[in-house]
Amino acid sequence: MLTLVIGNKNYSSWSLRPWLLMRHFGVPFAEHALLLDTPSFYEEIERWSPNRSVPALHDDDLVIWDSLAICEYVNERFLEGRGWPSDPRARAQARSAAAEMHSGFVALRKQLPMNLRRQPDGYHWNADADRDIARVQAIWRGLRQAYGAGGPFLCGEFGIVDAMFAPVLVRFAGYGAPIDATAQAYGEAIRALPAYAEWHAAALAETVRLPDTDNLAAEPAK
Repeated sequence: MLTLVIGNKNYSSWSLRPWLLMRHFGVPFAEHALLLDTPSFYEEIERWSPNRSVPALHDDDLVIWDSLAICEYVNERFLEGRGWPSDPRARAQARSAAAEMHSGFVALRKQLPMNLRRQPDGYHWNADADRDIARVQAIWRGLRQAYGAGGPFLCGEFGIVDAMFAPVLVRFAGYGAPIDATAQAYGEAIRALPAYAEWHAAALAETVRLPDTDNLAAEPAK
């Protein structure tokens, strides 16, 4: 049995990514949750993850400690490559988009942290985050236009690239980011996934709060 170590479902965007992929494709795993920014997290994390971060996947004595690496491992070991599009051009573009999400969008991450319970309240962000918001939607439009004919996801069928971008949809909804018609339809497709609905319900049931994330002031970011 695989064990996936994750953080709070309300806040941990990196945990959502491999969890969503594995649950959607029916890969069986045990879930071990650690509460972020708590003494117990810092006491336990070293035994679960060599970089002291979540997520981490344990497969017997093998540990994979990065969200995209976990998705790649699961794709190779359990999905027979179905996590990426079968068309080489679509696969290359999907990988490029997933890698950009994995390494970029710093302003978006910092100024619009994932908080699934959040509702728009007038909080805003600076021009750097605006550029990230625009770039994300440009990626989505490009993939949908070129490769989205086979379904409602970025390259038609759900895959790793969608798992990587799912937390961004949570951010857009919670902070009231302006989105285009493509992003609106894409968000509806992600939210309709049973695996996402399961995560969403569990996140809303959590009682632990992270004040620094919950209490972002409704004023422009500096």
